Amino acid sequence: MRSEHVPPTMRRAGTGEIADVLAVLDEVAGWLDARGVRQWPPRFERVRVEPAVLAGETWLAVDDEHVLATVTLDRADRLWADHPASATYVHRLAVRRVAAGLGGRILGWAARRAAAEGCHYLRLDCVASNRRLRDYYEAAGFRHRGDVEVTGPPGGRGEPGSAVGVSRYELALPG
Repeated sequence: MRSEHVPPTMRRAGTGEIADVLAVLDEVAGWLDARGVRQWPPRFERVRVEPAVLAGETWLAVDDEHVLATVTLDRADRLWADHPASATYVHRLAVRRVAAGLGGRILGWAARRAAAEGCHYLRLDCVASNRRLRDYYEAAGFRHRGDVEVTGPPGGRGEPGSAVGVSRYELALPG
């Protein structure tokens, strides 16, 4: 599926590609779940991703016409209401195992895109108990900006459900 000779390109997910977005998310969610990481639900529902696709906020990393990864970038996240700033927020970054290692390139692309749009920060979050992912973000230059509690199912926010700790991270952008 993956060609080492053709670098992946980033393009907006079209409305006809929601199934592709879900397939990547579900593959990665299953992989995480099998390792005991409760970052996301075992399967994503269309209703969770469709609004971001329709808003043009969801992107695909494509190599030789195969979808390798997905990420959603938006300009607001209520989880950061206590830190107002011009920022782009990374959500649902998922890389298929066949393209392991692509996540850092996608974060770099997102940072360049956010900076070009005049943002001061690239922000993201993960379940606080996911130490491996937290270490990854810190190694990529993201600064820990505190933990907060959210309610809802894995991957949900502010919905009914049990509370879970979430770690917030931000990367200062040049500009």
